[in-house]
Amino acid sequence: MAVNVETLEKLERKMTLTLPVNVIRDEVNARLKKLARTVRMDGFRPGKVPMNIVAQRYGFSVQYEVMNDKVGEAFFQAANEAKLRVAGQPTITEKEGAPEGEVAFDAVFEVFPDVKLGDMAATEVEKVSVEVSEDAIDRTLDILRKQRRTFAQRTKGAAAEDSDRVTVDFAGKIDGEPFAGGKADDFQFIIGEGQMLKEFEDAVRGMKVGESKTFPLAFPEDYHGKEVAGKTADFMVTLKNLEAAHLPEVDEALAKSLGVEGGTVEALRADVRKNLEREVKFRLAARNKQAAMEAVTAKAELDLPKASVQAELDRMLENARAELKARGIKDADKAPLPEDMFRPQAEHRVRVGLVLAELVRAHNLQATPEQVKAQVQELAASYERPEDVVRWYYGDNRRLAEVEGLVLENNVTDYVMANAKVTEKKLSFDELMGQQPAAAA
Repeated sequence: MAVNVETLEKLERKMTLTLPVNVIRDEVNARLKKLARTVRMDGFRPGKVPMNIVAQRYGFSVQYEVMNDKVGEAFFQAANEAKLRVAGQPTITEKEGAPEGEVAFDAVFEVFPDVKLGDMAATEVEKVSVEVSEDAIDRTLDILRKQRRTFAQRTKGAAAEDSDRVTVDFAGKIDGEPFAGGKADDFQFIIGEGQMLKEFEDAVRGMKVGESKTFPLAFPEDYHGKEVAGKTADFMVTLKNLEAAHLPEVDEALAKSLGVEGGTVEALRADVRKNLEREVKFRLAARNKQAAMEAVTAKAELDLPKASVQAELDRMLENARAELKARGIKDADKAPLPEDMFRPQAEHRVRVGLVLAELVRAHNLQATPEQVKAQVQELAASYERPEDVVRWYYGDNRRLAEVEGLVLENNVTDYVMANAKVTEKKLSFDELMGQQPAAAA
């Protein structure tokens, strides 16, 4: 087999392959003979169909399979010998003018780029840190209390206020006509928790049991109910029942109800702190990892393989359609999703992946078995039976590979943070959590 490789442009290459005709012919004959031993045809016993008839019926398809197999083998053997890192699948076409007794093919393909990393010492990275404050613990305890609150009837004549649970009947009309979802009886919600639109809560706040009220409500332009989005409805609401919330005290009874070992308030606060610190650790790791990868990627120089970008685009489109299907969208598989909408993100992902791979190769940052084991144990620590979770990870190579990828990214982050120009920044707990309430213990 003779091989010739030429550069077309940037990462695109063309390889010319030649194969002896007799190699193809011998393999075709071997496969036809094997097929003849099992093929069934009317008028012949199994295994007794003449070779000329087998060749006439199956010769073309077998020839096609053999050509694909042999040319594919020849291509990847030649690529390995030439130490080419092939990105994606080659496009192979038969070439005219081959020497007698041979067949020739052109294989057009891409190779992975050489990644030129920037000066690490001049790479600027912002590293954030967060302390779990006593205030964060207090607010998390408030969430736990709310999850276990009870409700009791308010005194007669009391006015509805924030934190009360109300039971109402309501009916809404747009231009004098009822609309889907605009009417309900014995509907319950808690005032001040954003379960209803602000205008609705404002209308009910201050009402007494037995009272009715009419009020206008303007639906937002981005309201999930598209048939009423951007329109104004006239509502009538009647308050039928009013209950006040009672939150349990932060005491030993609450600690015991939460299954806290020791059952004391001190143990409860320590348990909440432990859970918050674990959540903070994971969020900090994710944020600092992203900052490190963005910084080194911005400094790196490389060309992107079109095949890799297309593969990432295909994955993103497939995931998008799967998400639409999960939401119950009809014909999600046929939904028109323009590739250009996903292309910038696909290109960015490929760029980051190539830079990550080069950092790992250049600085020996591969994940060790010990690191993988430690990461699995850490992931399992928040579960009730950690040993079962550890077995679950080690029972599937794909799950273990995901953990290995996580460790590898952590190794890269640690390397960048140790060698780049790092600026330390302290965030508040709320800033890290995106202004969301702290997670329950």
